[in-house]
Amino acid sequence: MAVLRPSRAYLAVPAHRARLVAKAAASSADAVFMDLEDAVPPAEKGAALAEAAGALSSLDWGSKHVTVRLNVVDSPFIANEIRALAALPRLDAVIVPKAERAGDIAAIAGQLRAAAPDRAEPVALELLIETALGLVNVDALAAAHSSVASLHLGVGDFAASLGARTSDVGISPDGYRHVGSAQSGYASAPLDLFAYPMMRLLVAARAFGLRAIDGPCGAFRDTRLTEASAQKAAAMGFDGKQVIHPDQIAPTLRAFTPSAEELAQARRVVEAMESAEANGQGAVTLDGKMIDYANVRMARRIIALGS
Repeated sequence: MAVLRPSRAYLAVPAHRARLVAKAAASSADAVFMDLEDAVPPAEKGAALAEAAGALSSLDWGSKHVTVRLNVVDSPFIANEIRALAALPRLDAVIVPKAERAGDIAAIAGQLRAAAPDRAEPVALELLIETALGLVNVDALAAAHSSVASLHLGVGDFAASLGARTSDVGISPDGYRHVGSAQSGYASAPLDLFAYPMMRLLVAARAFGLRAIDGPCGAFRDTRLTEASAQKAAAMGFDGKQVIHPDQIAPTLRAFTPSAEELAQARRVVEAMESAEANGQGAVTLDGKMIDYANVRMARRIIALGS
């Protein structure tokens, strides 16, 4: 499979809105998905597919990673979507929403190959994990087919799947907090609804050599909240995060791009270990801390993210 392009800020755009698709192609996002599913009313499904196919053929996408989110596997639309899109060379991947069963994923991979048998590289599959069943089956989904390249967390539908009492996308409910006893003055600490599903998806992605993409922050006008949400995902090790508005691109890219200080420290770690290795040592002290090859592997990831 071809090496995928960066996907740090992964912009979602409704496929039937041609003006917005053109703006997405010209944006600073390094990944875009044209949505045929939730962002498109049923009466506009045909128009959305035609617009997506036309945009893939006519727009200048530069170096962007370009994908289309299909409709769900049991919808009356998906077969036609696969036939219309599979052979288009600028399509890097399709996103499969509400992925829950490995057999469905293998079947979609086979349908994509059958629709474009002469394509040099198969269309990659990116799986959107957005239900409790999808998360329970995430390991099997990750291993469902060699074309699977990424796992996305669908935060809005996942919260709905759990029955969480919130209407904010990607944000924990205010009531989800630990409250101490009377002796502590009833001090409270907010809890993160998405900590477990994020880590569970991330572990599955890394175990099977896939990318991990976090879901969006719904408060797209709130730059501080957008960047904080992206910083959390980046700190955990995610490769990128969906964004739903162009205003979220810059803060998300900042969050996933190591600072000059982080890069300098990472290079110091690598250099210190290289010097230690030259002296026959497998560990060395740097700034009062012991570092070894595990530190070097972490440091090299930071350097790679900054390149």
